[in-house]
Amino acid sequence: MMTKRPAEDPLDEPVQIDSPASKRPKIYSTEEPTDATTHTRSLTDRTEQRWNGNGHNLNEETATDEGGKKETRDASAEDSDLEEYDSRHPTVRQNAPLEGYDDLYLDTIQRAALDFDFEKLCSVSLSNINVYACLVCGKYYQGRGPKSHAYFHALEVEHHVFINMETKKVYVLPEGYEVKNKSLDDIKYVVDPHFSKEEVAKLDKTVIDAFDLSGKRYRPGFVGMNNIKSNDYLNVIVQLLAHVRPIRNFFLLHDFPALSTPQLPLRFGVLVRKLWNPRAFKAHVSPHELLQEVAIRSSKRFTLTKQSDPIEFLSWFLNNLHLTLGGSKKPSSKPTSVIQSAFHGKLRIESQAITARSDSANARLVFSESSTTTSQVNPFLMLTLDLPPTPLFQSSNKDSIIPQVALTTLLNKYNGITASEKLAHRVRHRLLHPLPPYLLFHIKRFSKNKFVAERNPTIVTFPSPHGLDMSPYVEPDPSVWPPGEPIIYDLVANVILDAAVNVPGGPENAANSAEAAKDLSETGPSAASTATSGAATGNHKVSWLIQLHDKAIATENAQQQQQKGPEWLEAQDLWVKRTESETLFTREGYLMVWERRKTKPSGSK
Repeated sequence: MMTKRPAEDPLDEPVQIDSPASKRPKIYSTEEPTDATTHTRSLTDRTEQRWNGNGHNLNEETATDEGGKKETRDASAEDSDLEEYDSRHPTVRQNAPLEGYDDLYLDTIQRAALDFDFEKLCSVSLSNINVYACLVCGKYYQGRGPKSHAYFHALEVEHHVFINMETKKVYVLPEGYEVKNKSLDDIKYVVDPHFSKEEVAKLDKTVIDAFDLSGKRYRPGFVGMNNIKSNDYLNVIVQLLAHVRPIRNFFLLHDFPALSTPQLPLRFGVLVRKLWNPRAFKAHVSPHELLQEVAIRSSKRFTLTKQSDPIEFLSWFLNNLHLTLGGSKKPSSKPTSVIQSAFHGKLRIESQAITARSDSANARLVFSESSTTTSQVNPFLMLTLDLPPTPLFQSSNKDSIIPQVALTTLLNKYNGITASEKLAHRVRHRLLHPLPPYLLFHIKRFSKNKFVAERNPTIVTFPSPHGLDMSPYVEPDPSVWPPGEPIIYDLVANVILDAAVNVPGGPENAANSAEAAKDLSETGPSAASTATSGAATGNHKVSWLIQLHDKAIATENAQQQQQKGPEWLEAQDLWVKRTESETLFTREGYLMVWERRKTKPSGSK
């Protein structure tokens, strides 16, 4: 019968085992030799004595082979595997790249993946403080220290090049040194474009064709804007203000201090500069960063997920922009901001009370005007034009299927003679000198009664986008402008209501349609819930587009005999195309911007 071989060491007796290598304590000798020869030795010649738990020297570990012989080996090879796990020896930080390696990792930058239009928030902590953008994948991370999210990102996926979104400085992580290379200037320019006075002066005089990274041609200032969900109402207003020359030039040239300037003008200025950027990586921009600030300041009144009325947003935006730029709330004889200098004007309002009394002889109710007329002067930023009511019955020859009205007919509201009734008063309006450099005309298409809001589809016609004479609607003042002299305005931008296109996120079933109609009855005549065939149906929602005048093309067409192309462009979200000036009034205009022509009276020198 076979027996088992006995163990070399008794199994029931305790055996002392050394600690694992990673937990070996390090004991340093504190005794200093006293003889003078020791002091002359360099620190590099001194070897520290390292001991294990049993008192053995680790520099000379002994091992027994099968023959019982002892051999000596150096422990430095084993310790080299442990150095990278020693937390007391972090990665060495550098103040500058090594000689000959100043362009290290720059070939890993992916410009096509960079998008600086979104809000500067860390993708991990959602913090907006000290944010860096990875130039390889385009994501945002906070900080660049050894314990920051950008540092961990560099170690985890080996993306090493980052740019600070505030200072525009580029760093390499985890080394931590700054990269100063001219090949990165195009990225810094895209983060926040800047313009000189000479470049701004050429915007309306010289046609500039630019190309993005994919080779697509685009016109700076006439690029599409991303409609994230239902923010096309904001897109058209931003495009409109970006083509009002005083406002555009102010935000292109003004250098806002980042710490003391409110975020609303700061983000709007960056967006305007990106619209006019001639060295963009892509031929469109996104208003996401401005939308986030607008949603916060308006207490979620204007968001990217809910359609709104461009007029309501423009009124709110101009007033808040005026205040954040240092404008005064009190009336002032001089403009206190660039908003007032562009749009601010005055008009006189005369009102007469209307009283009703019964005529006992004829048994009917008689309305009579009061003999007292009250007059007051009010400031304005935009003028509202009231459309005539749509005809109840259509003619047999179908001439009244699409009703039309001339723009000059609507402007008769401000001639001081035509009266309108409002709140038991008969009201007359008259514009006063001096007229502002830019006039905003709001064509009031939405009306609300107790039950629903309705849209008036009447087309507003005008013979030409050039040469609108406003002198018949202004109260004469010889000290400001000679009576009888024309005051000419030219069309700059025209916001169009497109009721034939469904808005993303619109109601797709009867339940959503009923809910939209309910919201409409509660919120008023907002374009957010107005249907194409009447607000009561709720089957479709409107969308918005804008027509813009290309002044550079117009200037070159006037100088050359050969026409380079149409002077007007139509922008709807990301789509931009040329359009003829003869078709401007064939759509449902909602908001117009007219610029005063710089002319002098015929009698002046």
